[in-house]
Order: sequence, then C-alpha cells, then structure tokens
Amino acid sequence: MDDYFCTLTLNITLMAVEQSTQYIFLVDDEPIQNEMLKDYLSDRFEYKIKTYDSGEGAIKDIQLNPQIIVLDYHLNAHLPNAQNGVEVLKMIMEMQPTAKVIMLSGQDKIDVAVDSMKYGAYDYVIKGETAFARMENIINNIDELTNIKAANKTYKAIIMALIVGLVFIIMLSFFMVMRLR
Repeated sequence: MDDYFCTLTLNITLMAVEQSTQYIFLVDDEPIQNEMLKDYLSDRFEYKIKTYDSGEGAIKDIQLNPQIIVLDYHLNAHLPNAQNGVEVLKMIMEMQPTAKVIMLSGQDKIDVAVDSMKYGAYDYVIKGETAFARMENIINNIDELTNIKAANKTYKAIIMALIVGLVFIIMLSFFMVMRLR
C-alpha cells in the first residue's frame, strides 16, 4: 500500500512540475541558427527550450503550452513540403492563442512584418548582428508583461474579497440594527 501512495505522490508531483515548466519553442529549418539561439537564451532565461526544424514538429508539442515561440518566416526553404511560417503562425494562434510568437526572418521587408503581425505575431525580428539581443529584450518584455498581468489579477481578487467582506459587514450591521428595533 505504501508503494502505491509513493507512486501516486510521485506522479502528481511530476504532473505539477510539467504544468509549471515554462517553454520556449525555437522553430527554424536552419539547425545552426536554432542551436546558437538556444545557447544564447539558455544562458539568460530559466525557460525550457525545445528546438524544431519544422512548424509541424512544434504543432505536435503545442500541448506543452509554450509561453514563447520563435518562428522562422521561411520554414520551407530546406524542406519544400513544410508549411511556411505564416501558415504555422495561423495554426498556433488557433490552438494556443496565449502564446507569444516572435517571427524571425532574414527579410527586411515591411510587408512581411505587417503580414506576420496581422496574423497574431507578438513581434518581428530580422536575422542579423542584433537579432539575439533584440530577442532577449522582447522576452524580457514578455516576462514583465506576464508578471504585471499576474499582479493585476491578484489585486482584482483582493479587491473583490474586500468588497464582499465590506458588503457582508454592512449587511450584518443592518440586520443587527433591525433586530434591536
């Protein structure tokens, strides 16, 4: 019986850890780009980072609820049958609308950036010398925004609890006064 409870406790603990793990997905068909970005971000953030060479691979793991997805715009450059970045972006937004998708591209064209943003990308980064530093800044901004939203949610809950408590005190006072009459 003790083995059963130990196994059950271990399984519950593993599930809780899995749910609390925060992921970044890196989706690029250039493995060297993926590994360099993974190394750079691993040194700076506590996220678990998973790399994919196609959007289809990332979509298969979308149930891991990644907070951030770095998605190459041209995913079908090396794999002709692969979906391109915008097609994958649309699927991600349908399946995981809370994920922040950062489009990464070698193209410095405004229409590509606008197209990405139109379909739900959080930001657009052009590959180059400053891309990794820009990526770091964007992820820091996402983390800060997430923390602010969490604090806001907590404050709203506290305010609601105080309002309910105040209403309860007023009603109790009213009933006490009515009882005394």
